[in-house]
Amino acid sequence: MGLLLAFIARLITGTQGHWKGCPPKAEQRIYFANHQSHFDWVLIWAALPRELRVRTRPIAARDYWTASPFKRWLTSAVFNAVYVARQRSDDQDPLQPLVQALEGGDSLVIFPEGTRSNRGEPQAFKSGLFHLAEMFPGVQLIPTWIDNVQRVMPKGEVVPVPILCTVTFGTPINLQPGEDKRDFLERARGALLAAQPGRL
Repeated sequence: MGLLLAFIARLITGTQGHWKGCPPKAEQRIYFANHQSHFDWVLIWAALPRELRVRTRPIAARDYWTASPFKRWLTSAVFNAVYVARQRSDDQDPLQPLVQALEGGDSLVIFPEGTRSNRGEPQAFKSGLFHLAEMFPGVQLIPTWIDNVQRVMPKGEVVPVPILCTVTFGTPINLQPGEDKRDFLERARGALLAAQPGRL
């Protein structure tokens, strides 16, 4: 089913991974990307080589992706997604499922804006990426720019429209010694913008 969905995603979007800042190596990574539609993580997953997909898990909003038996099956059985709560509660750290996945050796696909945006440039990053970089300094952080996906699956739509898309994997970054949260998140956002086609 995963191979079929990857084929369908490529058929609709013509997407291929463009590795401009790093090679497609089978090592633990956090791919952090701009977020414009529910189709984003499917597109990234389809753009990865098959051997990387096996250990790369997307982040999925628990309230949305468990709302029906089909969505739950798709995200759990096919994509092995990591469910996260969009609203923080007193009894649960929203980063804990991500930490457990990284401790288990998996790679992750995350969206540091925290919500989808219809604007061209990503919104300011939330602090989750910084905390993960702090806890897992050996894991590469790969800026991943998705282009045109907002036209394939606009916010509020459920049927994809065939449009040519690209997924560009940029130059890895890591948290620098002594770097504070604000500086790091601004630098990470800049690295993501730099991964746009034509800028690398």
